[in-house]
Amino acid sequence: MTTMTFYTNPQSRGRIVRWMLEEVGQPYDVHVMTFGGDIKSPEYLALNPMGKVPALVHNGTVITEVAAICTYLAEQFPQAGLAPAMDSPARGGYYRWLFFVAGPFEMANTARAFGWEITDDGAVSAGCGHVEDPLNTVRQTLAKQPYLCGDQFTTADLLMASYIGWETMTGLLQPDPLFAEYVERCHNREAARRADDLDNALIEKSAG
Repeated sequence: MTTMTFYTNPQSRGRIVRWMLEEVGQPYDVHVMTFGGDIKSPEYLALNPMGKVPALVHNGTVITEVAAICTYLAEQFPQAGLAPAMDSPARGGYYRWLFFVAGPFEMANTARAFGWEITDDGAVSAGCGHVEDPLNTVRQTLAKQPYLCGDQFTTADLLMASYIGWETMTGLLQPDPLFAEYVERCHNREAARRADDLDNALIEKSAG
């Protein structure tokens, strides 16, 4: 069985990939990278020239970007059941939500965090439209069903719940009962709790 190598920092988006790795249940090694340190080392930059985490190496293939890593893992280990079947009508919607999180949702999050104004004229060209548009799109879907693709928890939910949970925790999003129930539903999974425990232990270790 091939072991994957996971490059991360517990205070980064690497927590999302950690959750995904726990969901697929395959062995992996962890390399904790330090901000301002070995994350910019020549050795790591050879893997990810962006000098950011997370990154995953599997069978000699380097995968970066959170959504790409999670999508890759779902497809490499389909037995985990984290994506609709290839012949399922829900497959198209699944891809839609994966790219929605990585595209307009992430863009709107960044604009909100840095206070970037997107005017009415700018919203026509910006991929996210107005910063509230992606949130409203998610609200409309979750008002009708428990998960983005219907009744099945998928990788798209893992990504979305991670981002919404983080934004709510940091105050970038006002508390929303619909989102709170969704995040709790997703984070109640055993793999999510294991991942949190592992990353929180790393933070405690570095603080001590």
